[in-house]
Amino acid sequence: MGQSGRSRHQKRARAQAQLRNLEAYAAQPHSFVFTRGCPGHSIRQLSLDLRRVMEPLTATRLQIHKKNSLKDCIAVAGPLGVTHFLILSKTETNVYFKLMRLPGGPTLTFQVNKYTLVRDVVSSLRRHRMHEQQFVHPPLLVLNSFGPHGMHVKLMATMFQNLFPSINVHKVNLNTIKRCLLINYNPKSQELDFRHYSIKVVPVGASRGMKKLLQEKFPNMSRLQDISELLATGAGLSESEAEPDGEHNITELPQAVAGRGNMQAQQSAVRLTEIGPRMTLQLIKIQDGIGEGKVMFHSFVHKTEEELQAILAAKEHKLQLKAQRQAQQAENVRRKQEQREAHRKKSLEGMRKKRAKAEGDSDAEDPGLPLEDSQWEEEEDEAEYFRQAVGEEPDEDMFPTVPKRRRPTWPSVRLHRGRDRGKGRHSDRRLTHPKDRFQGAQTKLGSRGAARGRRRGQPRPPKRVA
Repeated sequence: MGQSGRSRHQKRARAQAQLRNLEAYAAQPHSFVFTRGCPGHSIRQLSLDLRRVMEPLTATRLQIHKKNSLKDCIAVAGPLGVTHFLILSKTETNVYFKLMRLPGGPTLTFQVNKYTLVRDVVSSLRRHRMHEQQFVHPPLLVLNSFGPHGMHVKLMATMFQNLFPSINVHKVNLNTIKRCLLINYNPKSQELDFRHYSIKVVPVGASRGMKKLLQEKFPNMSRLQDISELLATGAGLSESEAEPDGEHNITELPQAVAGRGNMQAQQSAVRLTEIGPRMTLQLIKIQDGIGEGKVMFHSFVHKTEEELQAILAAKEHKLQLKAQRQAQQAENVRRKQEQREAHRKKSLEGMRKKRAKAEGDSDAEDPGLPLEDSQWEEEEDEAEYFRQAVGEEPDEDMFPTVPKRRRPTWPSVRLHRGRDRGKGRHSDRRLTHPKDRFQGAQTKLGSRGAARGRRRGQPRPPKRVA
């Protein structure tokens, strides 16, 4: 059998590379995107579209049931290395979007003023670009207008930045950037515009015919006399195929990018195509915990300094009561454990004294060994002989091993009335022994009773003479 195609050094290098990739993947932020409550079909679809935005660092097939609480999700997220929760919910009036940082918060609550699903965005476009290779790598995050507008704006920017892995501009590979997530903040309306784009890089400085030749789909040149007509004038091409490029999207590539004509140190145009979803968000409040805790910012409720001090005092009192209850519970546990240990020692001491007393008491009466079957029968025969001779039951101390019997003994007298069925008249009262009662009844049945008990052809049994 021949050797494998890779040497052991190559296998070791590949294993080390896989280990490094796994460690780098585990160090990146991961997220859960799900809904809570009764969101409806549109909000559930919006959560699925939001998962496409967060790919590949999210659970695409996550299933959350109604009976699962937020604590269950937090318990599962810890071992899996999940760092963020993106939760969509719906009430009778509004749709809300919550962004949570695990494990200690904070929690940002947004109100979704407007939203558009991916299918609606794609159907509105004339030509869209969406394929599976775009979702192999996380998108490029672009934050716009997040200036010095307050601490809550700075906190929002930090939360969105931590949703995706950081990028080193000197070492980043441009072929891994296929999508772009734009979040624009409007200081006047205090709203966020959430947009998702697909990135395409095309060369510039060439005619439309040359660009068409560089594409995968070859143009139709059946009406042309020479290929120079296509390269020089771009004949046969519709005006709608030409896309305007200018200084706003033309740049010099620092490295080669996948695509025909995109070479290093050459000018290319970066074109964006929206692939959805769209959302218009407005910040409502910021809490320092996971769905609960102190309200650090609120857009609609503004409290005075006295109210804030009262809230802090009430929270401090609540924490003190909780600490007292925990201390009392710990004291009760310690006291019960001491009582249990003392009871155990006392029980062991009593058992030890009882065993020592039983072993050291020589004056105690020896109960002896248990009686054998022959000795039991002998004691029973003696008790029976005493009953027949005296006619009374023996005392309990005389034969302690034999139970007391309750049955009639001879010569107790009983009247027995029999019936002579053979002659058809009553017999006289006579004295019978209890043992002969049943036999006497059989002997007085007569000829008819005896005939019932024998078969045809057998001799008649002899009569018993009294």
